[in-house]
Amino acid sequence: MNALMLQGTASGVGKSLLVAGLCRLLARSGVRVAPFKPQNMSNASAACASGGEIGRAQALQAFACGLEPRVEMNPVLIKPETDRRAQLVVSGRVRGTLCADRFGADRAALLPEVLDAFERLRREHDWIWVEGAGSPAEPNLRAGDIANMGFAEAAGVPVWLLGDIDRGGVFAALLGTLEALEPADRGRVQGLLVNRFRGDPALLGEAFEWLEKRARRPVLGWIPYLPDLALPEEDAPYSFLESGRGAGSEGAATELRVAGVYYPRASNTSDLDPFAVDPGIDFEWLREPESLAGVDLVVLPGSKAVAADLAWLRERGWVAALERHLRYGGRVLGICGGMQMLGGRIRDPHGIEGPPETAGLGWLPVDAELRPEKSVRTLAERARWPARVKFCGYEIRHGESRQDPRLYPFGAISDDRRVLGTYVHGLFDRAGYRRAVLEAWLGLEGSSGEDLSDRWLRDLDRLADALRDGLDLSDLERRVGEVV
Repeated sequence: MNALMLQGTASGVGKSLLVAGLCRLLARSGVRVAPFKPQNMSNASAACASGGEIGRAQALQAFACGLEPRVEMNPVLIKPETDRRAQLVVSGRVRGTLCADRFGADRAALLPEVLDAFERLRREHDWIWVEGAGSPAEPNLRAGDIANMGFAEAAGVPVWLLGDIDRGGVFAALLGTLEALEPADRGRVQGLLVNRFRGDPALLGEAFEWLEKRARRPVLGWIPYLPDLALPEEDAPYSFLESGRGAGSEGAATELRVAGVYYPRASNTSDLDPFAVDPGIDFEWLREPESLAGVDLVVLPGSKAVAADLAWLRERGWVAALERHLRYGGRVLGICGGMQMLGGRIRDPHGIEGPPETAGLGWLPVDAELRPEKSVRTLAERARWPARVKFCGYEIRHGESRQDPRLYPFGAISDDRRVLGTYVHGLFDRAGYRRAVLEAWLGLEGSSGEDLSDRWLRDLDRLADALRDGLDLSDLERRVGEVV
């Protein structure tokens, strides 16, 4: 089998980024490698050139391989709308709704399509890195599982198990996960890995010996804590919230303060990553309106449940705070669902996300209507506003609105020019267009920064180097050749 699966002791232990790093490690060694995640649950998605969508993390992993994203890389994407209901995307297209009371049965029926996608990728590449979801040690989810051991069993793929030492209890987590597995599933685990270690590695020796003896599995090594990786993953907003301010707050002189509002169903929050890593910008994710003081630009990101998140903004006092922000000269940018919130009316006659009609904030001259067919496309064009500058991005939306073509790729702007909206995700990834918008709209001259893809590649190489230096990859090298 030319594949190996990375599973974790919990969500957020670093599976997505480590698979990206492993993909980069093999790709730069000349191996034809591709990523695969059978089932992903996330509202962070990316568009494929074919018109389908996959998880954002798999798009990054494809980038690490030097590949364009393909729907086969993530055949099942579950996008939560409420605590008990999610939109189901299969092979890049909306298949319907997945409800909590039928979760096991409905996803089990998708296994043949998952295996077909995996086989197509496997036949075209030398090696496939497979990413699990959450933890395999959930006995209530094992029946009908297609995300972890259920897939590994059906596809005959061996497993490495990853734990996160930074959150504490990593040895108990690794050992406990193994103990919770059925014997056949436990037998698929070939090795253990420890992520996000900081300190003297000599301290790990005795603990690794203890773990290997108890688990009867080799510990393949450890990955250092790399806190400043500017790589998008589904849980990135939580990392930003924990660390507070973005790159511009580390002692550098900053000219602009930017804040994103993180509502409960926020989606595609990686749109704000360029602000977070720009050394000339002080970026912060906010949950409370009291934190708005001193912010120059507030961004309302996408949303998987626009009406519900807009209600959340009203209930939490955000509307009054944003009105005060605008009165004092601040700016507001809405992206996709965020633009719909800033418009007049949000019509949802088919009940895709919420009630038939919701009143927006009325700050932009634009209405929206949600339609059953989802529009998914990638963009690489020249802007009309604020200058004829190249940009790239993508759209993933049910909403349709009449937009001002003179503002393309933006859709609407307020009469006082303080509120702006767009349906395009990833719009600020290219430094040239980001600079043009910040100069024309905010008067920020000489904005610094780089194309986000350049930063990604540099950080992927750092991560790949750490994996090469910290892990025992001898068995892998016997199968794919030397890794460098």
